[in-house]
Amino acid sequence: MDAIWLSGAEWLAVLRMGLGLWWLESWRHKDKKGWFERGTGIAWAADVAAKHRWNAVRSGFEVVVAPRPRTMAYVVVYAELALGAGLVLGFLTPIALLGGLLLNVLYFTLMIHDWAEQGQNTMMGLISVVALFGMSWQTWSLDSALGWFG
Repeated sequence: MDAIWLSGAEWLAVLRMGLGLWWLESWRHKDKKGWFERGTGIAWAADVAAKHRWNAVRSGFEVVVAPRPRTMAYVVVYAELALGAGLVLGFLTPIALLGGLLLNVLYFTLMIHDWAEQGQNTMMGLISVVALFGMSWQTWSLDSALGWFG
């Protein structure tokens, strides 16, 4: 594979780290006090889910998220932080890529009416797939330094 300036593996590492920075920005701009103390993030998601066109989304939200809003707020916020850090540092990279892809699919499904959210989550999901199948942890990563994941 020919590439300009960096090798193909290095470009995949750049892509992985860029995705990690995107997750870190998603975490950084959240109003943590609102999410944790006032439940704003989960309340907003509950409102979206209640109006969702798919019954499975409404009922799934009621079963999984609604009974434990505080716990789910911490899960969402700290999942984004963990994904971002893991991808930037290249630590447990395949797990972070799969976890991020799952979160993007969940966000995409919940926000099926919002074109901006669909675009963002589609692109983040695509980057996750490319970084996963391109084994982006082979270069510039703790995983590579530790000899993990081949």
